[in-house]
Amino acid sequence: MDYPLLNVFLTMLWFFLWIMWLMLLFRVVGDIFRDDALSGWGKAGWTLTVCVLPFLGVFTYLIARGRGMGERELRRAQDRERAFRAYVQEAAAPAAAPGPKAPGAKADELGRLAVLHDRGAITDAEYEQAKSKVLTS
Repeated sequence: MDYPLLNVFLTMLWFFLWIMWLMLLFRVVGDIFRDDALSGWGKAGWTLTVCVLPFLGVFTYLIARGRGMGERELRRAQDRERAFRAYVQEAAAPAAAPGPKAPGAKADELGRLAVLHDRGAITDAEYEQAKSKVLTS
């Protein structure tokens, strides 16, 4: 068992480079299929290029569409954040019930708001706004 320490480091380096390459390859292929602006033929062409000539295809894709790749990812993250916030505001909003509320209803709503705030589901500003809405109704 003669395996010098330098060879261990080189083996680890090649292993991590291989993992990085796979992550980059899957990210590019995922971006190709998630891009709504790219036509079906464009997706087929980029996929074929990436599969047949992987290094050249991936690096060409990064040069040609790298900036858009980051912008699309940012836009998807912002859309997910907006959808989450809308869901939380909808879930935290008091139900509009006709007629006077029961005496314990305000306390229940304030309790639910406090739980959402403690979990971090709503911000301080949203918590204060919802709390003032409950107290004034």
